[in-house]
Order: sequence, then structure tokens, then C-alpha cells
Amino acid sequence: MNALKWPAWFKPGASFMIAPAIIILLLAMMVLPLPPFVLDVFFSFNIALAIIVLLTSLYTVKPLDFLAFPTVLLVSTMLRLSLNVASTRVVLTHGHTGPDAAGKVIESFGHFLIGGNYAVGIVVFIILTIINFVVVTKGAGRIAEVGARFTLDAMPGKQMAIDADLNAGLIGEQDARRRRSEVAQEAEFYGAMDGASKYVRGDAMAGILVTVINIVGGLVVGMVQHDLSFDVAIKNYTLLAIGDGLVAQIPSLIISTAAGVVVSRVASEQDIGGQLIAQLFAKPVVLYIAASILAGMGIIPGMPHLAFLLLASLIGSAAWLQERRLRVVPEEAPAAPAPSAESEEATWKDIIPVDTLGLEVGYRLIPLVDKGQGGELLRRIKGIRKKFAQEIGFLPPSVHIRDNLELKPAAYRISLKDVEIGQGEAYAGQLMAINPGVVNGTLPGLATTDPAFGLPAIWIDAGMRDQAQLMGYTVVDASTVIATHMNHLISMHAAELLGRQEVQSLVDHLAAESPKLMEELVPKMMTVSQLQKVLQNLLVEGVHIRDMRTIVETLAEHVARVQDATELTALVRIALGRAIVQQVYPATQEVAVMALDTRLERLLMQAVQAGGEQAAIEPGLAETLVNQVSRATVQQESQGLPAVLLVPPALRWLLARFLRRSIPQLKVLSHAEIPDSRNIRVTNLIGGQT
Repeated sequence: MNALKWPAWFKPGASFMIAPAIIILLLAMMVLPLPPFVLDVFFSFNIALAIIVLLTSLYTVKPLDFLAFPTVLLVSTMLRLSLNVASTRVVLTHGHTGPDAAGKVIESFGHFLIGGNYAVGIVVFIILTIINFVVVTKGAGRIAEVGARFTLDAMPGKQMAIDADLNAGLIGEQDARRRRSEVAQEAEFYGAMDGASKYVRGDAMAGILVTVINIVGGLVVGMVQHDLSFDVAIKNYTLLAIGDGLVAQIPSLIISTAAGVVVSRVASEQDIGGQLIAQLFAKPVVLYIAASILAGMGIIPGMPHLAFLLLASLIGSAAWLQERRLRVVPEEAPAAPAPSAESEEATWKDIIPVDTLGLEVGYRLIPLVDKGQGGELLRRIKGIRKKFAQEIGFLPPSVHIRDNLELKPAAYRISLKDVEIGQGEAYAGQLMAINPGVVNGTLPGLATTDPAFGLPAIWIDAGMRDQAQLMGYTVVDASTVIATHMNHLISMHAAELLGRQEVQSLVDHLAAESPKLMEELVPKMMTVSQLQKVLQNLLVEGVHIRDMRTIVETLAEHVARVQDATELTALVRIALGRAIVQQVYPATQEVAVMALDTRLERLLMQAVQAGGEQAAIEPGLAETLVNQVSRATVQQESQGLPAVLLVPPALRWLLARFLRRSIPQLKVLSHAEIPDSRNIRVTNLIGGQT
């Protein structure tokens, strides 16, 4: 017997029936007559729903935490309108029987507001409706409209910032996808709030019209159909109409207030209550001044002395308690007396090991690396090491972070084996707006240069993020600036980071997956130091070593007859040719390269044959070669092509080593490294005039 299968569109569970049940309920209230008791239940539920929505909005940290609010706003509005239709039917049908004809809730609210004076009740009801329509709902709608506009305008800049973090290795693909989704949801949320607020404004207008219709229609029905006197009719139907309107307008006012609270929130990690306490009552001097003003008003003749003086004393007491709390400093345990330097003998413990990777920061950057202060830079450095391991092929050493009072307050220094390889300045609490070359305006701030890639940039205040993104700047915080700089530097010095310990870890890792392969190579055929040299040769020229299986298999095949590390590296590069070319030309089958003129190629081959491993290029020829390759590299890059020089295998190592210092971005490939499936197109010929 086949198991029962639900249709693809059907999702079993209680939540599946909520939306259809709401629609059926709203239609039923508009069409079917409801008894007074049922009206009491629905009106009570409407008030409870409004209170729940308001409290939820108060405890929401950011607008996206209440993403369903526009839908809740629409459904609650339709619920109130349906209740108005149902109550109007009952009021006009049974209003002649007395003020409890439409239920106890409407009667109670009518008596409470009118209080024996129908004129006052009508005026108060109109005031409540105007407050809801003109002040709360209109203001919330305007905030939502402006928020939607600015959110849409800022989307391109936010997307660029996410892409920058992803490319720098500060976030993973999953985090980037989540942040892109949040940006899109934020725009959709404010757009939906802008539209949903129109429903609430229409509900306020409908409340006034329904109340007027109930009063006028009730008078006609009561006096014409039920022969009531004018006094009795106006008493019954006014009470019912005002009560009905008030029962609908109070929840409407509460939900309109919730809408204003949600759309006026500024992104923070605190709810409304926490923000009020932390910001409104945080400064004792403000409370002291307020208490003094109230006390002065309290001693003026004719003023309510008790109220003003009592409130002044309460605020003054709160100021004194807050000031006392801020002055409290935890007592520190007395430090133990330091032993005299003369009494200590030098030991081996005095030798401090050198940190492979180090980061020193000035005192103003300490919050970025302090766990107790939520240091964001620590998390980003972990992401850099993970991204480096995934892309390059080995795990870099840990970064030793310490403060250095000798640096400028906002300066930082990155070191490799205690030697500085990079430095810069970053300002905690500010943002760096990087000019990618397509901005459409200027920003006030401190002009600087992006330390990683040398692009022009400006340090700006945090509040100018949206403005900068609208102008086309890529905006990053101080932690991202330092992390991106470090990521760039460790990628450049990958060969120096690959020590003996890292190579041994690579060997152990591969041995766990392919034990026979590693047993054959290390240590039987070559030592760890020989393998390290080959891997470092690859890393020096930017070749990733993720494909250790291919590297090890190639070495195992040739190491028996070839012992020179340079020749072994060349053989490994040929085996990795497809990956090397893919790394340089990721999105095209055509390989656009620079090449050597036949005569220049012949001269260089003669130099290699004459000098062997110690081959050198004649000075005049070397200068000409550097100048021509530099000009050709500039032409390649201006056309959007990578700077690649294609040479015979015998010349590749010589030219790569020679040109590396003068043109670091140049890649030198040999003919043997280009896969047969790739088409070669020569764009520049080097040495044509030699």
C-alpha cells in the first residue's frame, strides 16, 4: 500500500491554516450578523493584539527583527474595519433596545468617554481621531517613505562594501549571502511600511465617517422605524456610535504608535528602554540642571509648589546616584614589589622567541583588539588566516598582537619575524571612504591612501556612511582597513611564512589521506627541507600549493634523476600548468600574452647556455629588456589584460628572477605550462627594435 503523499502546495500543520482562517473570518464579520457576546470577544482581542504589537516594537532591537510588521499592520486594519461593519449592523438593527445592544465593551467605552455629556464625548473622540490621523500615522508614513528612499539609494554602496569584505577574506560566502539578503529585506521592509501606513490613515478617516453614519442612521432608524423620541434616540445611538468608534480608534492609535516606533528606530544593540536609560539619563550634569530649573519654578508664587519641588528632588536624587555610580572605580590589588634586577641571574628564559607574524597597535586602537571591548579585528584576523589556508594551501602562523606606546596613538605596524613589512594609521570610530575611480563628489575629512592597494581615500565620520556610498565610495571601518592590509601583506610574503614546521604539517596532513604516496616521497626520496624549497619557489611567484597531491606525484616521478630544486620546481609548474593559467585567466579561453622577439630570445638562450645556473644578462641588454617589458606591461594593463610574458622553458626561471624586482605584477610563463585547450594571442612583442 502506497504511503499517503501531500500535494506539493500543501504543507500540513497548524500554521498552514492561519492565512485562510483570517480571510474567512474577515469576510464572515462583514457578511454574517454577529451576536453581542461575539463582538465583545473580537473587540477585546483587537485591543490585546494592539498592545502585543506595541510591546513587541518597543523591545525590537532593529526594524528587520519585526519583518512581519507591515503584514500585521494590514491585517489589524482590516480586522478593525470588519468589526466596524459588524458593529454598525448590530447598532442600526438593535440600537433601539438600549445602550447594551452591541455588547458590553462598546457600552462601557461609550459611558467612560461620554461621562454624561454627549457633546464632550463627541469632541474627545474627534480629537483622538485627529491625533491618530494627522500626527502619529502621517509622521510614521513620512519616516517610512524617507527611509525607503534612502535605503534604496544606499543599496549599491552597501553591496560594494559586502563584496570588499568578501574579497578581503573578512567574511565567508555564507555571511555575504546573508548580508546581501538583509540589505534587500531592509529596502523591502521600508517600502512595505510606506504602503501599509496608508491603510492606517484610511482607517482613521473611516472611523470618523462610520461614527457619523451610525449617529445619523441611528436617529433615522430609531425615530422612523421604532417610534423613539429624539432624546431617547440621540442618547442610545450616540452612546453606541461613540463607544463603537472609541473601541476601534484606541487599538488603531496604539498600532500607529508601534509603526512610528519601528520605522524611527536607529540601528543599535539596545531596545527602546535601554536606549532611553543609557542616553537620556546618563549625564548627571543634565539632570542637575533640569532639577534646578524645576525647583526654581516651584518657588515662584502661584505655581503648584508640591508637584514641582517633589519632581525636582526626584531628578536631583537620580543625578546624585548616577554621578556616584560613575565615580566608582574597582580597587586594584597592590602590585607585588618587583625583584631587584641586580639579584637576578641571566637565564635561558630571558631569550624571547621571535614572533613570525606580529601586529602592534597604538593605544587608540586597543579597543579593536580587546576581547573585553568586543574587538572586531580579532574575528577578522581569524577570517584572514582561514581564507589564506583555503586559497594558498597551508595554515599561516598565528598573529601575535600587542600594544606599543612608542607608536602614534592611531598607528599600527605589521611585522614578519620582528621586521616591519607594513605600517599605517586607522581611526577607531571613523570610516575610510575609498575612491575606486568612479565617485561623483567629494567628502569632508582627512585625506589618506588605502594602505593595501594605494587608492586615494578619506577618513570620514561614521554618520556619513550613507552619503559616501551614494557618491560611489567604498566605505570600510578601521578594523577592515587593518585586516585588508594584513591580508595583502601575508599573501605577498607567503613563501617566508612557509617554514619547516608548516611543511611538516602539510606532509602529516597528506599522509593521513594518502599514506602510501607520502611514504614513497618523504623521507625516502627527498627530505622535508628539499620539499620546502620547491614549495617556496612556487609561492615566490604566486603559485598556490593547494594541489599537494599533484605536486607530490610530480616530485616522486622525477626526484630520482633530478635533485636541483629549481629544475624540480619547473617540472611541478608544468604539472600545475592548467591551474596556473586558470589563476591568471579565470574567465576566458584565450591567453593574451607578451612574447620575445626571435633575436632577443636567441641572445638570452646563448647567455643561459654559457653561464648555466649562474647565467647573467649583459647590462645594456638588461636595461633595454626592463624598459621594454615595463612599457608593454603598462599597455597590457591599460587594455584590462593581465601582464604575462610567455617565454621558452629554458628562459622562464632566469627572466622571472630578473624581472621580479622591477615589475612585481608581471607573471612569466613558459610554453610548456600553457594547456593545449587554450588559444594563445600575442599582444606585444618585446625586443623588436633590439
